[in-house]
Amino acid sequence: MTLPVADQYNIEIGPITEANFNWLSARNYAGWVLFADENTVELCLPLIEEYLPEDTPVIVAPEGELNKNLETCQSLWEDLFTAGVGRRWCAICLGGGVLEDMSGFVASTYKRGIDFLQIPTTLLSMVDSSVGGKLGVDFNNLKNSIGVFNNPIAVWIDPRFLQTLSDREVRSGYGEIIKHGLIADVEQWNKIKELQDLTSVDWQTIIPASVNVKREIVLEDPFEKGRRKALNFGHTIGHAIESYWLESDRRLLHGEAIAAGMIMEAWLSTQQTGLTPQALAEITTYCLAVYGHQVVPPEAFDQLIALMQQDKKNEDHRINFTLLEAPGCARVNETADVELIRGAIEYYNGMDKLP
Repeated sequence: MTLPVADQYNIEIGPITEANFNWLSARNYAGWVLFADENTVELCLPLIEEYLPEDTPVIVAPEGELNKNLETCQSLWEDLFTAGVGRRWCAICLGGGVLEDMSGFVASTYKRGIDFLQIPTTLLSMVDSSVGGKLGVDFNNLKNSIGVFNNPIAVWIDPRFLQTLSDREVRSGYGEIIKHGLIADVEQWNKIKELQDLTSVDWQTIIPASVNVKREIVLEDPFEKGRRKALNFGHTIGHAIESYWLESDRRLLHGEAIAAGMIMEAWLSTQQTGLTPQALAEITTYCLAVYGHQVVPPEAFDQLIALMQQDKKNEDHRINFTLLEAPGCARVNETADVELIRGAIEYYNGMDKLP
């Protein structure tokens, strides 16, 4: 399946074959360089290695959100210089969201920018980070606070890579699929909220529907001036939670933190934008069933709010949210005061007392 993003690039969903690399060869680059991380170089590269020239440089980045920083970027830039990569080269980014965000940023800034294409290898990167041209790294304990908008020349989504993931990594990516249904596709939400066993999901149908939600939003608002902010549902509180636990032994993966954020921001939606208690109960019950529950300690509330106050989405020093009017209908540029945000966290914490 091919999903065009205007006239800029195509998203291809299906098995990656020799035809993909024949297309890349026809663009007559001076060379290719491949970015991978410690996991994808072992588990994913073998699925496409036969299509790469034997002399293709492979640059391996350390995996994980903790390494998504400017220090790692400096190392990757040095590796590009050492490999002799020039401005007429193309970078192939083979990895999940962390690798794609970071290596795309590195490619976009190396010698004022070289072309790159993305081959996402996690469910999260397939349905979210590979679509829309957002690239960057974390800085000062704030997620994605240094970066650029820049589109790849192509995105190749091959669901075979999901077989290399743990069940927990698949669940993490699934959080963005839930979000896409809740903000813009009520039919998708009504289908997926019946799913409990993610090992039996038909990803060949779920992935294209989810990718198309983000694709259509990005086409309408490529630089996040308006409707694209809908994609932030669950992320204002969720990113703060993810950052808070990032360096602890209770670390949450992105989708796990966003699921908690969606519950809290759905509660805010009942207070401010008319989401019904029934819809809140459905969202809460489903997210808890898939992701479980991790209590936010009361002593963390002030730190979480401080993190939210530094969120790059804020305007006029107010904490910015995307909230729901109903499943499938989001409202952007909503704000909430600190006491209401505390109420949302307390609502989530109260779910731990349910039978």
